[in-house]
Amino acid sequence: MSEIEQLDVQSDTQEMVAFRIGEQEYCMDIMSVREIRGWTPATPLPHSPTYVRGVINLRGAVLPIVDLSGRLGYEPVEPSARHVIIVAQTVNQVVGLLVDEVSDILTLLEENLQPTPDVASEQAKEFVRGVVAIEDRMIQLVELDRVLPPLEVAAA
Repeated sequence: MSEIEQLDVQSDTQEMVAFRIGEQEYCMDIMSVREIRGWTPATPLPHSPTYVRGVINLRGAVLPIVDLSGRLGYEPVEPSARHVIIVAQTVNQVVGLLVDEVSDILTLLEENLQPTPDVASEQAKEFVRGVVAIEDRMIQLVELDRVLPPLEVAAA
């Protein structure tokens, strides 16, 4: 393979952080992840959506915590010491995403990303950019910038 072909192959890959919410596995671009930390109890905010757990102090900065399970339409979780917060950068802000666990770092080929099936609801398609089949796993790629729409960012 020539050097140019190798560069093309490398540019078609993306590093992803895989994580679990219940029995489902999701991933997001590793370039969006700033850090992964253990669960820290959050201070609730009045009149916030049910999936916003509240805010924590992250080295002097106020960090909103989103229960990704609740945001994706599942039952909100009751966080425990085994849960983790993925501190991620969206287009609008830095946000903490409460998930069950981080399971893997993956290198995905863009060609392996299948579109979200048409049978999925429009809301599911809004949050999930596609699905990747790796071995016996089905991993959904989260559209991180849509986890907190601009109007809700302003309210939080």
